[in-house]
Amino acid sequence: MLQRDDQVGQSLRSLPRLRPPARLNSSLRVIASREVQRLVHGRSLTRMDRFRLSFDNLMRPLALPFAGGVFSAVILFSMWVVPSYPVRASSTFDVPLGIQTDASVRRMAPIAATAEMDVVVDVTIDGLGRMVDYSILSGAVPSDAALRRSIEGFLLLTSFTPATAFGQPVEGRLRLTLRSSHIDVKG
Repeated sequence: MLQRDDQVGQSLRSLPRLRPPARLNSSLRVIASREVQRLVHGRSLTRMDRFRLSFDNLMRPLALPFAGGVFSAVILFSMWVVPSYPVRASSTFDVPLGIQTDASVRRMAPIAATAEMDVVVDVTIDGLGRMVDYSILSGAVPSDAALRRSIEGFLLLTSFTPATAFGQPVEGRLRLTLRSSHIDVKG
């Protein structure tokens, strides 16, 4: 090992000595004289110059890691958000899964139809299949008390199947069109 170190030292001593270029010496002297003149005339670094210098000295080593961290955070966040963002499919070939069902009529009661009855009713049905509320959308005159009693009696005696979500009964709405000849049911 010692012999090897001696060989390295001898090899280094045998290399030719490099001399600095002549212009380097003169340019260093010019820079030094300018600095002396600046100190003599009292022009030292201002606070802004000091701040800029310390900011450059501190931020340059941190800029690349900071940019890399922000970039990787954005990429990782987008990889998490994009697959979990709900997408609305516009396909008409959607297969119903039966996860959610609408309310429906199980058994209809007889209705005392008045002449030329044509009424659209929205019915709210609770989780047990009972009518909770109703509203007449069109077709009935508000002052026609006989028609309202007829509709209320019909709805109270009609049996409904509640809406379901994931197999559990939930509150739902049902639209009924009552006509003198027949009844249309829409979920």
